[in-house]
Amino acid sequence: MNFTYPKNERLKSKTTIGLLFSEGKSVSKYPLRLVYREEKGEVDEKIKIGVSVSKKYFKKAVDRNYFKRVLRETYRLNKHLLWDNLQEPYSIMFFYQSKDRLSYAEINTKTIQLFEKFLLQINKTNESQNKIDL
Repeated sequence: MNFTYPKNERLKSKTTIGLLFSEGKSVSKYPLRLVYREEKGEVDEKIKIGVSVSKKYFKKAVDRNYFKRVLRETYRLNKHLLWDNLQEPYSIMFFYQSKDRLSYAEINTKTIQLFEKFLLQINKTNESQNKIDL
């Protein structure tokens, strides 16, 4: 597994981010939240991910940037959970939504739990789609 986070995996498109918030679905595992949307058509990457920390909870940019770095790092180290289990391409926005300052280890375990919850939800959706198609 390649433990990198290259530019082509980063979610930058304003239109894609807009669609993500208007049509996307959500999964939460306190204090993390994942908003996702399946991408249709030709996509160059399996996963495009963006990271965000609210100004509401962390007024100083230094604090927001710290938690964004931690979120990107936990994604980078655990993205194999997603890459190995997803068939379709997804756009994902990854949020830290709390005033609580969790340690890196706690955020890492929560990220793993969140990814597992996300995969369970995706599998349930796919199973229900298959039943409807039959």
